[in-house]
Amino acid sequence: MDAYDGRSSPIMIQEEEAVMSVDAIELKDSQALLARIAELEQRVSALEAAPAQGIEDRVSMVVFSGELDKAIAAFIIATGAASMGLEVSMFFTFWGIAAVKKQKVYAGKNLLEQGFTAMLPGKLGETGLSQMNFFGAGARIIRGLMKQHDVASPEELFALARDLGVKMTVCDMSRELLGITEAELVEGLETGGVASFMGDAARSKVTLFI
Repeated sequence: MDAYDGRSSPIMIQEEEAVMSVDAIELKDSQALLARIAELEQRVSALEAAPAQGIEDRVSMVVFSGELDKAIAAFIIATGAASMGLEVSMFFTFWGIAAVKKQKVYAGKNLLEQGFTAMLPGKLGETGLSQMNFFGAGARIIRGLMKQHDVASPEELFALARDLGVKMTVCDMSRELLGITEAELVEGLETGGVASFMGDAARSKVTLFI
């Protein structure tokens, strides 16, 4: 057997170089990972320091339903939010427009529009419940219970919402489709389309569909 001369063999040298290469790669990867973590920590800190831009203390809601109980819920939420200092926008569309009507008008309408006018409520007081309406008896019972428990009536809630500065917008497209004229609506309401609602909703903390 030949005596060991203390010099590394070519195989040993290759193995050492391979180990050193792996170590260098691992070190480089670790440094890159640490740098990435530091960058992410800086971005998180920046986000935490700066609140979301464009979001305001605002509530926006679509009032789509034409039932009394849902209108009551919408006005209670609206008045409650406004009382807390939030800006409130209500967008009345399709059947929900009944909540802001004051009367029925047939003059100047075609046959189809007159049919819609006859079938749809002429004002908030003519709307029924979504459940257990019993041909209008349910709505009268709910109104009686609200009075008995000293809860503001739907009409009083509507008036309070206006006093608190709640913005109320009627959907132009829905109004035209259903043949609802301005003379049938409560005075002082705004009219607009989906862009009007989205302009408010995009800045709101809370958006509701009722």
